[in-house]
Amino acid sequence: MTDRPRLTPAIADIRRAVRGALEGQQPGALVLVALSGGPDSLALAAASAFEAPRAGLVAGAVIVDHGLQEGSVDAAAAASTTARALGLDPVVVRAVRVGTAGGPEAAARDARYAAIETVRRETGATSVLLGHTLDDQAETVLLGLARGSGTRSLSGMDAASGALLRPLLGIRRSTTLAFCDDAGLTPWHDPQNDDTAYTRVRVRATVLPTLESELGPGIAEALARTAEQVREDAGALDHFAEEIIEELAEHAEAGIALPVASLASNPPALRQRLVRLVVHGEFHRTLSRAQTLEVCRLVTDWHGQGPLDLPGIRVERRGGRIVFSAQRPPTDPAVPAPATTTEPQWN
Repeated sequence: MTDRPRLTPAIADIRRAVRGALEGQQPGALVLVALSGGPDSLALAAASAFEAPRAGLVAGAVIVDHGLQEGSVDAAAAASTTARALGLDPVVVRAVRVGTAGGPEAAARDARYAAIETVRRETGATSVLLGHTLDDQAETVLLGLARGSGTRSLSGMDAASGALLRPLLGIRRSTTLAFCDDAGLTPWHDPQNDDTAYTRVRVRATVLPTLESELGPGIAEALARTAEQVREDAGALDHFAEEIIEELAEHAEAGIALPVASLASNPPALRQRLVRLVVHGEFHRTLSRAQTLEVCRLVTDWHGQGPLDLPGIRVERRGGRIVFSAQRPPTDPAVPAPATTTEPQWN
């Protein structure tokens, strides 16, 4: 590393992005950089170490050791050493145990985010900066398209999501590599990023380059723009649905109900959001598109069909209402069910 790297276009672009992300933070606040040692997070860490003090902030780092490959402890230790050399403090290394739920990529992501949030709370940090780039955003959107996902998935990652900030969503991966080279930083290259057993690696290494080759340059930027537009539209529809649900939702026995006439009067996009919103808000479950459409058929294609039994939820049409109730586990008929006086609450 050099002490005073020259101000190149790559360094200027990433510092500017970080400066914008830090605006609005309370003076003296601690912000953490999620650092893996790779070029994206390393460039972010170096830019944050430069910009945070100038904004009256304290910058530290959180490093997660997933323990998924030989040498992960050494890689985490090296990232810690680099973070301290950049002037970041505190620097916290946290080892995690990665489960299997949802596949290896999802399980590693869940473990990582859980560890990051734990460290944020322990240190009192107001925000955590993540090194996702425009390329990551494009890959996310392309994967969502391939899987037939809904607007929430196609909208990609938010630049700000609670305490998580992603300053580099408008920055190409090539710029973070140039930053590290210009600043004299040596990034760690995770061998799993070249392992084509992972779907995202195949998208990165093969699919996006093929699209660029066959359709012309600018595919990644176009996908990122699509994510931004979809996110704006999805946000507006979610806002309308939340306003409507406050007026429509009625408490029912062991659940909640929505009036059929009001659901029928809304366009499909809003009607489906109302159904998903009430299920998530009342029962903390997420419906698939197929399940959502089956519920909506009770509104738009009613011919006397019986209740729908979805995982943990029963949905039925009673008169002019669609009633959502919790599925109760089977009980011994000789043992009376416990009485309850707690009325379900809509949040």
